[in-house]
Amino acid sequence: MDVTCFRDEEAGRESRRLSAKTYNLAITLLARSADGHLFVPIRSMQYMAIIDAEEFVFLDGERRCWVDIAWRNFKPQIRSSLEQPVDYDVVFYREGLSEVMTRLQSEFPTALQALVNKEKLDGSARIIKFRKSSA
Repeated sequence: MDVTCFRDEEAGRESRRLSAKTYNLAITLLARSADGHLFVPIRSMQYMAIIDAEEFVFLDGERRCWVDIAWRNFKPQIRSSLEQPVDYDVVFYREGLSEVMTRLQSEFPTALQALVNKEKLDGSARIIKFRKSSA
């Protein structure tokens, strides 16, 4: 599926932290996608999240192809554990979206979990064994 999205000029930017559970779930679902993109409907807000390897963008159902908010510059590599939150930048493309951002932080994980609950996994799994370190 091809989707063209547009962005206004950046209206603001701030640093945030995303819970490990949410980040790890999003990346796991993205890894299962065939084309490198994941579409996550956030029905409670009438928003759509589009996830790729670079960023998570959020589109308002009324503005359809215009990005309102983007979560970018994720820094998972600075974590010392998969259970630690991930630092990132939130970029706002319109003024007055702080309330929307607050809601996204609670509704987005719920929408991801809804995808997991309805996803059918076919095929076999592969288990990788790690050698014990001699520390």
